[in-house]
Amino acid sequence: MTLPPSTRRSALDRLTADAPFLARLAELFPEDVARFLADGTDTALAAVTAPAVDEEVMRTLRRWRGRTALLLALGDLSGEHDVAATTRRLSEFADTACDLALAAAFAERVPDAAPQGLAVIALGKLGSFELNYSSDIDPILIFDPATLPRRERDDPDEAAVRIARRFVEILSARTADGHVLRVDLRLRPHPEVTPIVLPVNAAISYYESEALAWEQAAFIRSRASAGDRALGTRFLEAIQPFIWRRSLDFRQLKEIGAMSDRIRDHFAQGQDFGPGYDLKRGRGGIREIEFFAQVHQLIYGGRDPALRAPATVDALAALAGAGRVAPDVAARLSDHYATLRRIEHRLQMIDDQQTHSLPVQPDALDAVARLDGEADGAALLDTLRPVVGDVGACYDRLVADRAVATGLPRDESELAAALAAAGFEPPDPALRTIAEWRSGKLRALRSPAALEALETMLPELMKAIGAAPDPAATLIRFDKLVAGLPSAVNFFHLLAAQPALARVATRILSLAPTLADALAARVELIDGLIDARAFDAPADKAELIAEWTPGLAGLDYERLLDRVRDRVGERRFAYGAQLVAGAADPLIVARGYSDLAEAALQLLADATVAEFVEAHGRVPDSELVILALGRFGGQALTHASDLDLIYLFTGDHLAESDGPRPLGATTYYNRLAQRVTAAMSVPTAAGKLYDVDVRLRPQGAQGPLVVTVDSFERYQREEAWTWEHMALLRARPVYGSDAARGEVARVIADVLARPRGGSVATEAAAMRARIAAHKPPAGPLDVKTGAGGLVDLEFAMQVVQLQSGRCHDPHIPTALACLAAAGLAPDAIVAAHRLLARLLVMLRLTAPDGEPQAAAARQLVAAACGCDNWPALLEAHDAARQEVAGWWAAIRPADEQQETK
Repeated sequence: MTLPPSTRRSALDRLTADAPFLARLAELFPEDVARFLADGTDTALAAVTAPAVDEEVMRTLRRWRGRTALLLALGDLSGEHDVAATTRRLSEFADTACDLALAAAFAERVPDAAPQGLAVIALGKLGSFELNYSSDIDPILIFDPATLPRRERDDPDEAAVRIARRFVEILSARTADGHVLRVDLRLRPHPEVTPIVLPVNAAISYYESEALAWEQAAFIRSRASAGDRALGTRFLEAIQPFIWRRSLDFRQLKEIGAMSDRIRDHFAQGQDFGPGYDLKRGRGGIREIEFFAQVHQLIYGGRDPALRAPATVDALAALAGAGRVAPDVAARLSDHYATLRRIEHRLQMIDDQQTHSLPVQPDALDAVARLDGEADGAALLDTLRPVVGDVGACYDRLVADRAVATGLPRDESELAAALAAAGFEPPDPALRTIAEWRSGKLRALRSPAALEALETMLPELMKAIGAAPDPAATLIRFDKLVAGLPSAVNFFHLLAAQPALARVATRILSLAPTLADALAARVELIDGLIDARAFDAPADKAELIAEWTPGLAGLDYERLLDRVRDRVGERRFAYGAQLVAGAADPLIVARGYSDLAEAALQLLADATVAEFVEAHGRVPDSELVILALGRFGGQALTHASDLDLIYLFTGDHLAESDGPRPLGATTYYNRLAQRVTAAMSVPTAAGKLYDVDVRLRPQGAQGPLVVTVDSFERYQREEAWTWEHMALLRARPVYGSDAARGEVARVIADVLARPRGGSVATEAAAMRARIAAHKPPAGPLDVKTGAGGLVDLEFAMQVVQLQSGRCHDPHIPTALACLAAAGLAPDAIVAAHRLLARLLVMLRLTAPDGEPQAAAARQLVAAACGCDNWPALLEAHDAARQEVAGWWAAIRPADEQQETK
């Protein structure tokens, strides 16, 4: 920014008149002042270079600090630098000063060694590049005993402490030239008993197992700022699960929010706005803006890395962009933050003191105002008053959002009345259940913390269960869920903090036994529903991979298997919750289930291939290709579908891999495919992923698990049965390079395009009869295997596709629409399929063993299928099946129909 000379002169005049500390610096460094007046702040700063590390380092560092402080103040006062630029430059200065001080400390202790093995982890405002004009820095110092240089007989711990003490002294000791930085090391674990520098493994262990809520919040703004940055980065990467937790601990969030309340109470004298007001800790001050952003980051940042911005203004922008904070609120708070920080800097410029309170004396307040370009203290207060009021109001709303509800009565008659009012009629079973919970007999409720959390969430929980379609049955299922938990503290705090989740949870328990079982096995699945985007349209494969990949980087193979299972389980549960909430079309969710499985397959197959290559190398000019068939191939999975896969490989089956333990190509790919199957299907600590069925491969269970693409093509042309070609109509390459998948798709298209004789319908009908004899319908609503169901529909469609050589699309709705448009299928069959497919998805979720019994579940299914009520759905279902049965009957040979009769 180019400023007129008068603006620079005004900044210097105000500095000289009202900031004694800066006025002294202007007298000490007149050449810097002259350069500022002539050429501006950036040019003047460019001439102020960092000093060398030598015996004069104490003096040269302090003079360098003085020159930098003077010029940054002039840039700030003149408006050449805004608050963000000023705090960034101050933070960069602090980083370099720490590096120089650490290098000097090492040079004194071990002169010939490079400074390594000791890292400075910046927290607070230095960690987020928002350092105050006259601020402490709050680092944590860690060291690696294996790489720290030391004297021959030095103990590593003692050597690290000596170097750290000298580092602090070089920065903070006050000499005739002042100081460089005040260093506060009290944010380290147990500062009253631990040394000032910690072994890195001990620090990691502490943050993984013992750290407190405020420490989690502190590490939102953390980075390796000086010293051995590689060591510091490794440390921070190791504790990322502590900082950014996917499973939310609302007890910790409550404690973090309460910190601000305690600060308000402790600094009561600085709460009332006016002279003496504390810009940092007062109601509506800087701390409240920071906490506002951090609480939202802690809630959502574990699942959305984009929200992990350390700087407050950046965090507010990210939260607004993600829809977590209203954009106008984020914009106002960002502007207010800049205003409050600017005035805070004016306070600190006067005497280089770390103060945050407006002066009480009128003359002193007028001086601060003049330094900021205001006429007097009254004008400054007029500027700040609406800022502080708006910040306080925003933060008060956040506090109100986390307010704790009053508990349910303990008196039995009063509790019975409250339960009856909530919908429990009679209330006696609920009375007995609550009494059992309050007794602490259940494993999850034995601790005082768990019982306290129980009382916190009971009012909203019982209100939600009482509003469920069948309160008594829902309460029984919830009780069973609680009985299976090792601890209920966080789950209860979550339900108390997010009442909407209690309503979703009770709806799941009352309407969707499949989801209820999943929730009982992994109660943390409910966390994912906090995210409003859990009810967005399902993400496609590319979006899922892009979202998950950053969180998977650097994981070993076993942890990657667990992490992918976690991610898939969360998404699958969320998609089911969408259906239970009536918020999504079952056909769209079925596509989402398929994209989810495909993303998991891509990531796990990639990881399995990479691990296999390390041991056995690669087979030259060859790769693994995976075909999806059935519902997976047709992108129409239900909540509990298995995956039908065929494994192929390109290239020469006589080739050999080029790794340290080479294998022939056939052995190589058979072992690799076994590992991919295991990666997708074997239960781990994180649970089960998918069942994988590979029986559709050439020659079925009698054939090899993997064959070459050439062998697959030869088999399909020369040996395959008609039913195998019918299955091939829903085949879709889902893994491999674009070229390899394209080659396999070409093979499938060529095979399916071959002319067919008249035997297709006969063979299909015979096979359908065998299926019916082997697996009769489970009931009148078995929409898959019953007469006129989805199996009949697919048989009819596939016979027509093979006979006509047309509409070979694995996606059934697309194929049916193509056939209908060509006059090869009844027009009504498209709508019949849509209804039956929606019904299948919903029944797999709400009534996996038959038809839903509860009236509310029936209504949910009916609505998802586009019907007003259950009788209307049954009527539409019967009509759809008659349509399908009629089409299949028209295609089957007459003798087959007669035999069936």
